[in-house]
Amino acid sequence: MTPLVLIPGMMCDARMWGGIDRDLAVPIVHHLPTEADSMAALARQFLDKAPPRFALAGLSMGGILAMEILRQAPDRVMRLALLDTNVRAEVPEVQARRGPQIDRALAGHLGDVMRDDMKPNYLASGPNSPAILDLCMDMALALGPQVFARQSRALRDRPDQQATLAGFTGSALVLMGAEDRLCPLDRHQLMHELMPQSRLHIIPGAAHLPPLEQPEATARALRDWLA
Repeated sequence: MTPLVLIPGMMCDARMWGGIDRDLAVPIVHHLPTEADSMAALARQFLDKAPPRFALAGLSMGGILAMEILRQAPDRVMRLALLDTNVRAEVPEVQARRGPQIDRALAGHLGDVMRDDMKPNYLASGPNSPAILDLCMDMALALGPQVFARQSRALRDRPDQQATLAGFTGSALVLMGAEDRLCPLDRHQLMHELMPQSRLHIIPGAAHLPPLEQPEATARALRDWLA
């Protein structure tokens, strides 16, 4: 059976998937390389340790890295799921914010950067939001400021991957939370158009982190994609 590799978002670890991996009935590999500051180098690190062939699902930065993995090794990616992510290069106004955020994080204020700049954009309102935000903070602080700096540079300098997706013909899922403000609907519609064989799935009651906000609906969509 083809294993599924799950790549979490920026400053997240395997806990970001909320345990939905237990519901997918396939061999699961969690993997997020952190020792490089470009998507190309992170993808090479990933491929050095990944199974020979695999299904691949990534959320946010994990989806951006998944597209670079696909660009480098299209013969190894059997299925592709892109969750709450962006196929385009980073726009200049977002690039301009990266440097000051990196400086603040490296100066000992990673918690402040996550609390003030990142976390307010993550979630839809709901009774579980405080606990999910606490988990996000815990994951970020566990990874630390150096990882934040490397991931920020990789996101800032990433290439546009539209041609990469247009060349993929395998089973594909494009999934987003209906209230995602970081990666809105038009980004996902574009990815769906680039892969006409894909299914576009929108999760109500979720924003940028559907596996934590709506785990049952997210797991169901992934099971359908893997079937």
